[in-house]
Amino acid sequence: MNDDVHNLDLNKLSEYLGHQLPYFNGIKTSKKFATGQSNPTYLIETPEKKYVLRKKPPGKLLPSAHAVDREYRIIKALEKTAVPVPKTILLCEDESVIGTIFYLMEFVDGRIFWDPSLPEIDSEQRSAVYKETIRVMTALHGIDIEKANLLSFGKPGNYFERQVNRWITQYRAAETEHYPEVEALIVWLEQEMPEDDGLVSIVHGDYRLYNMIFDHNSETILAVLDWELSTLGHPYADLAYQCMNWYIPQIGITPGLAGKELEKLGIPSEDEYVESYCKKMSIDSIPNWSFYLAFGFFRLAGIAQGVYKRSLQGNASAKNANQIGAAVPILGQIALSIINNK
Repeated sequence: MNDDVHNLDLNKLSEYLGHQLPYFNGIKTSKKFATGQSNPTYLIETPEKKYVLRKKPPGKLLPSAHAVDREYRIIKALEKTAVPVPKTILLCEDESVIGTIFYLMEFVDGRIFWDPSLPEIDSEQRSAVYKETIRVMTALHGIDIEKANLLSFGKPGNYFERQVNRWITQYRAAETEHYPEVEALIVWLEQEMPEDDGLVSIVHGDYRLYNMIFDHNSETILAVLDWELSTLGHPYADLAYQCMNWYIPQIGITPGLAGKELEKLGIPSEDEYVESYCKKMSIDSIPNWSFYLAFGFFRLAGIAQGVYKRSLQGNASAKNANQIGAAVPILGQIALSIINNK
């Protein structure tokens, strides 16, 4: 990947922000975060404070992907809810400033846990972290969509049918190789589509530990990040996406919990985690659970394939794009094993 494609024109950006922000005295430093496999993300430091800038990647993009304007809208709407998010600053839809649309939000200082086995903290803290992820997820799924002025944020109903079709389209657009595992998974998802049960909530779309900032001195989530895939959808999609951790080994795209001694670590089992969610949402159980998990793995495979395709085109934001691409068939294999064992 050529890093130059992600360099910002700091002169133009500084001139623009000077007209938009009070007490703005220029940019001291700009640093691209190493992570951010979809939308390039930067730490912008001024003499007064720090900001985070998120932008679309350059070059030809997949249809409906990298919607940073939608991301800005949902974060701004959630600022008034119980879901912790960074404070939004501005959205710039003028592509002449830095080449793509972008938005600016506050910098939240805290901890990010990249490995779901949480090796940097003790067992009691690990248990508290997982409880906190349930608390915030159920807060998100319990938001009154109308009061949050988000009725137009997506199409209610038939979420999984629409999402399966969308991600098949995305996957095909990014396809670079024929993977029998993924093809078998696509066929199964189309054949086993559950009937719509009428449940609708705001869904994050990528609800994983590494998209959360925790307080330095407690297990409290200060902000949930990366809302690019958020929409009106089915709440169990978020739960299943988080629960994929329990099936994933160390495969490059993300570390997982497969093969770990969870009880010794203080981490709940998948069943315990789902039970905690059900208790907070006042429901007894979740039917069609294997379908939701399988869909989550297919969507993650689609995301990974998109990152890999952009790396071949020279505009991937993640430096480990080739490694991520190699994970695609492995994700398909994991999903098929869940289907066959449930």
